[in-house]
Amino acid sequence: MLAVQEFFATHPVFTYDEFADYLALRDSSNVKTRKALLTHYTKTNRLVRVRRGLYAAVPPGQTPESVQPDPFLLASRMTPDAVLAYHTALEFHGRAYSAFREFTYLTRAATRPAEFRGNTFRGVAFSKSLLQKGQECLGVETADRSGLEVRVTSLERTLVDVIDRPAISGGWEEIWRSLESVEYFDLEQVAEYALMLDNATTVAKVGFYLEQHAEQLMVEESALSRLRANVPKTAHYLDRSAGGPVRLAEAWNLIVPERILNRTWEEVR
Repeated sequence: MLAVQEFFATHPVFTYDEFADYLALRDSSNVKTRKALLTHYTKTNRLVRVRRGLYAAVPPGQTPESVQPDPFLLASRMTPDAVLAYHTALEFHGRAYSAFREFTYLTRAATRPAEFRGNTFRGVAFSKSLLQKGQECLGVETADRSGLEVRVTSLERTLVDVIDRPAISGGWEEIWRSLESVEYFDLEQVAEYALMLDNATTVAKVGFYLEQHAEQLMVEESALSRLRANVPKTAHYLDRSAGGPVRLAEAWNLIVPERILNRTWEEVR
């Protein structure tokens, strides 16, 4: 029992498989024993069942109703292969302009959104292009969170991902404001990952962003040229759903809303 309580103390969030592995290391691999322990500690208010196979420990002095598990840890364990991504990765790295209550993770599994303690956890499929090339973990880092390992996209991959899919990343203003808090990107990694997606429009969007921030990020022409060689042959929209006046960024064959070019959100105080 003491060993189990030590596990709860060091694993504020854990999966059934993590618990099973821990017990197996202590010569206890009986399935019935595992399930009985989890049932016992759930009934005695030491554990909260978040969803099937996922639990949160209840610290001393708290109740199952009051405990607020770390949502980043929860997201990182929604599936065995979960990778924190998009706006959630920006938040994890401390670079998001706004705090969201929706947490996004990449996974190969087909999942439904989950709700817990007012937060939503949403799985997003890995890019088919990356899966076909066996490169879905390109730009994925392992980080520490409360003593537990969490997989999260690097800032370089996150830059490309949020620009690639703005609708699940908070929209253009949130993306621009968030990315502008980052002082440095490894531009070779940015270009490598952007090209790996095999999407000319995304390449153009990334190139446009880097060109717009060339001075701040010390972007050299060689980095832009590498991307510019892979832009669409005809003009594509940065965002077809965006209303208002637009302008063509000729170097990128990209039709850009003027509100982004002019950063009109900065006029609102």
